[in-house]
Amino acid sequence: MILPDEISFVLPAKNEEAAVGQTVGGIRAQFPGSEIIVVDDGSTDATAEAARDAGATVVSHPYSKGNGAAIKTGARAAKGKVLVFMDADGQHQPQEALELLERIEQGYDMAVGARSKTGQASFHRGLANGFYNRLASWMVGQTVEDLTSGFRAVRADRFRAFLYLLPNGFSYPTTSTMAFFRAGYSVAYVPIRVLPRAQGSTSHIRLWRDGARFLLIIFKIGTLFSPVKLFAPVSLLFFLAGLLNYAYTYFSYGRFTNMSVLMFSAAVIIFLIGLISEQITALMYKDSEER
Repeated sequence: MILPDEISFVLPAKNEEAAVGQTVGGIRAQFPGSEIIVVDDGSTDATAEAARDAGATVVSHPYSKGNGAAIKTGARAAKGKVLVFMDADGQHQPQEALELLERIEQGYDMAVGARSKTGQASFHRGLANGFYNRLASWMVGQTVEDLTSGFRAVRADRFRAFLYLLPNGFSYPTTSTMAFFRAGYSVAYVPIRVLPRAQGSTSHIRLWRDGARFLLIIFKIGTLFSPVKLFAPVSLLFFLAGLLNYAYTYFSYGRFTNMSVLMFSAAVIIFLIGLISEQITALMYKDSEER
C-alpha cells in the first residue's frame, strides 16, 4: 500500500492565480499528508502566493522555461516514491488520482488518465490527439489511449531515469510515455473526466504553432524510440519506386536507368540507417538502466 507521505503531487503552473489555490486545496483535502509541489514557471501574476497560501511547496523559475522544464524541476524536488502530475488549472479532479495510484499499487510503473473525446479541449485538438495515439500505438506495439494527457502517476525512480530525454515544452507526456514503453515498463490507462478550466485560466497551447511542433516531435520520438518502424517503410517506398521505374524503362526502352540505381541505393542506405539507429537506441537504454 502506498502511504500518503510516499506521494508527491507536482503541478506546473504559469499564470494560474485564479485556479491553483483551489486545485491545491482539493488535493490537500483528498490526500492529507502528501507532498504538493507547485512549480511556478515564470508567472507574472500571484500564482506562487496563491499556491503557497493553499499549503503547497512552491519552486519558482526566474523566467518561463516551459511546461516540460517545470515538470523536471518538480520531479527533482519531490521526495515521494510516487509522483502524480496534474494541471493547475482545475481541469483534473484530485479524487481521480486514487485510481491512478491503485494501478501503481497493482504493479504498473505508470498510470495515465485517458480523456474521452468529450474531454478534449477542441474538435481539432481531439483529431490531432487521435492521430498521435494511433501513430504511437503502431510504434510501440501497444494500445496508447491518450499520448498527451498530463494527468499521470509514475514511480519516481523510473521517471527520473528519463529526465534527460524530456523536452522543455509541452511534449513531456508524449516522450515519457514512449520512453516507458520502449524500456519495457508497464503502463496502464484509466478513464478520467476533464472539467472546464477555472474562470480566468487560459490555455498556453496554440493550435497551429504547437500542432506543428507536436508533429515534428512525434517524428523525432519515432527516430528515438522505434527508428526501424520509421525508416523501414520509407526504405520500402524507395525500393518499390525503383522497381516500378526499372519495369517502365526496361519495357519501354530495354535498359536499366541511373534513376533506378539511385532509388535502390537510397532504399538500402535508409534501411541501414534505421538498423544503426536501432542499435544506438538499444545502447542508450542500456546506459539508462545502469544509471
